[in-house]
Amino acid sequence: MADLSLHAAAAQRGMLLSDVLRRRRRLIPALGPGERLKVIDTLVPLLEGVYCHLPQKRAGYAVDPVQALRLLRQRCVELTDGEFHLAITGIITGLRDAHTRYVGPSGLRGRVATLPFLVESFGSYAAARFIVSKLAETADVEDPDFVEGVELVSWNFVPMSRAVDVYATQETGGRPDARRARALETLTFRSLDYGPPPDEHSVVVGFKVGRTLHEVRIPWRVVGIPPATMAKDPQVALKAGWNPAAESVRKAKKLMFAPAAWDAQRLEGAKRKAPQRKTSAPEPDSAPAASPVVGSGAAVGGWIASSLPDVLSARTVPTKRGDVGYLRIWSFDVDDHEAFVTEVRRLLQELPQDRLIVDLRANPGGLIWAAERSLQLFTDEMIRPTRFSLLATPVTRAMAESAFNRLELDAWVESLTDAVSTGEVYSQPIALTDPAWCRDIGRTYPGAAVLVVDPNTYSSGDLFSAGWADHGIGPLVSVGQATGAGGANVWDDLQLSEALTGTAYEFDPLPDGIHFTMAIRRAIRSGRSDGVPIEDLGIRGIPYALTRRDLMEGNRDLHNFCAQTLHDWASS
Repeated sequence: MADLSLHAAAAQRGMLLSDVLRRRRRLIPALGPGERLKVIDTLVPLLEGVYCHLPQKRAGYAVDPVQALRLLRQRCVELTDGEFHLAITGIITGLRDAHTRYVGPSGLRGRVATLPFLVESFGSYAAARFIVSKLAETADVEDPDFVEGVELVSWNFVPMSRAVDVYATQETGGRPDARRARALETLTFRSLDYGPPPDEHSVVVGFKVGRTLHEVRIPWRVVGIPPATMAKDPQVALKAGWNPAAESVRKAKKLMFAPAAWDAQRLEGAKRKAPQRKTSAPEPDSAPAASPVVGSGAAVGGWIASSLPDVLSARTVPTKRGDVGYLRIWSFDVDDHEAFVTEVRRLLQELPQDRLIVDLRANPGGLIWAAERSLQLFTDEMIRPTRFSLLATPVTRAMAESAFNRLELDAWVESLTDAVSTGEVYSQPIALTDPAWCRDIGRTYPGAAVLVVDPNTYSSGDLFSAGWADHGIGPLVSVGQATGAGGANVWDDLQLSEALTGTAYEFDPLPDGIHFTMAIRRAIRSGRSDGVPIEDLGIRGIPYALTRRDLMEGNRDLHNFCAQTLHDWASS
């Protein structure tokens, strides 16, 4: 632990969940009957009048959250506080939409519950095997045989595959593979900004070493992670397409498994210097840097220093078909799309110019502008950005007609007004990203490129993937069936409250500590898949199942597969 700073080590350890919960109980007042009714009476008209996926969710899942909340209203006074919040959380989670979440009072803002290891699966979906792929340096586990690479066989005495499936039923995600992917993540990391703490204070993990079975008890701990906030500029923040819970978890993983990178970023803060030619620490799922960067490009295994190290990494990777450039886009969580695109462009110029892997796995999204503007760097095609529609209701019409929202929603007013007589369910779809921005730089990378995604590639990550596929930029490799299928622009309760101020549908602030996020504008694809929604479907590609060597040796087999895919693409 010599290379682990005292600050990072203390941050990794955090506090025991059991201790945190004892303190929390003294901080959270129970809601009175009137406050419970207020919560429901706020959510019902917003879900019915603003939630952009309501028709699709009613049809696809045979659920009606509006009616469910009305029924809950009749008995909410009889419930305990915990039962009330759990009932609302269950209704909202049943929409399978990570954009749309109910956040009850917790006293745990800016916290992530963690276990000091990461669980990942390899092999086919039907016969997946689960291993510990990462173990934090500060992990205090009683059994010395519990190390990276051990295979897990049970979780709290439940067979591992069954335990993951049970957790998956409680997760968002429009497909079973997406729910499983999120369940694997929440086995050991849970954002307490957007969900309840674990039910148990510790877990009993069964694993095997050779043919010998072991069991070890590991307590949950709580670490401090700054809440996910996409942008300070209110107009920029309204262009969010992300899963904020996953963004908080991403940062917690960085703390646990890449503490040097986490520490460096903490120390640099807003005073990051211009990038210099030296190796920077990789993110959690990457192999350690092997050698420094030399010459005019990255040495094989060496990471190019980046001015945006939290969201971008680049290096050259060896494959059976020679060295290939590798660009990892961890997140689109930036508030300056110009700086993001500029840095992507610079990194691309530092990589081998003939072949490239763009890895978007586990990217929780972020600024829509940053995602869609980046596509032009990889193609000569004219990028047509994703378009977005509002649900056509009196609520959205009043919101769009409000003078307060003229800058943001004026383009949708005419079609929302026409919908009164035409009966259209949605407004006209209009791009959030200016099409001129998507062609103002042009192609930077001259070679062939392949995109890699998985079911945790979400929201703006979905938009980037859709643009990649729909403009024929290159092959798309999917670990799992498709991307996470988050097809919307998301606002939180404060943004929505401001947008409805002065209309007949404005609402008072919710009781202290209660918040929500909601999908506001529905995304549909452009280009070759024009008009196809993204929500619940995602973007499909060439299927690939991770191997054990991928998880333990820096994605070696995946890189070889991508290099072969690029070869086949160029030959076709």
